Amino acid sequence: MAKKNINEMSFLDHLEDLRWHLIRATLAIVLVGTVAFIFSRSIFKIIIFAPIDMSFPTYKLLCKAATFINVDTTFCADSLPMIIQSRTMAGQFSADIWTSITAGFVISFPYVIYQFWTFISPGLHTDERKSSRGFIIISSLLFFLGVLFGYYIVCPLSINFLANYNISDVVDNQIDIGSYIGLVRATALASGLVFELPIIIYFLTKIGLVTPEFLKKYRKYALIIVLILSAIITPPDIASQIIVAIPILILYQVSIYISKVVIRNQKRKEKQHA
Repeated sequence: MAKKNINEMSFLDHLEDLRWHLIRATLAIVLVGTVAFIFSRSIFKIIIFAPIDMSFPTYKLLCKAATFINVDTTFCADSLPMIIQSRTMAGQFSADIWTSITAGFVISFPYVIYQFWTFISPGLHTDERKSSRGFIIISSLLFFLGVLFGYYIVCPLSINFLANYNISDVVDNQIDIGSYIGLVRATALASGLVFELPIIIYFLTKIGLVTPEFLKKYRKYALIIVLILSAIITPPDIASQIIVAIPILILYQVSIYISKVVIRNQKRKEKQHA
């Protein structure tokens, strides 16, 4: 049966179309997640538990930096003062399942975005579709950069700080595996989604909810929000907060430029049709 024209589709037709796109995206995540589950032992060894080893690249780099400026730091320690344990019957199995699902989502993200794009693109004009041709590539690239930033920067900074935080010598850091993996998963995925800011601003500008003037006007408030978020997801030291805040502020500035380009193109088209 041929697919209906976008103008002939009712609200229920749109919902049915969206349902199938969501089903395809979910199937992709499940299939990739199943493959990840098969190789989960390697994923845990090479990726998930890597940040608790002091040979992790981030620790080595920060240790060299601290040594260069002659500052005492926990990044040069031989090991982190923590152990990971499972205190529930299904603890390790649940960790395996959720890690596989997360891996499935991250790896299949370009296909998920493709399904999202194929759902909204019929509602765009031909010239809008042409100007947004690189949407899937750019959004996927930003997401992967965000995930890498979260994994190599935010995650090790958080783990190192929390592992070394000590209110008393009586207390040992015996971390539940669910809590540890939740931290790794949250920092990586949250960073990946934050890096989608330019894409979000692009579409918000397209539909008229955001303008460059609006973004400039509230830039100082955005700076405060970014610093607060940096303080929440990183250790409470200035250096770590700046490391996290800088790329987000750069993305915000890039978003202002993107918003300007969108508005400029819209005005040019209006003049051509006038």
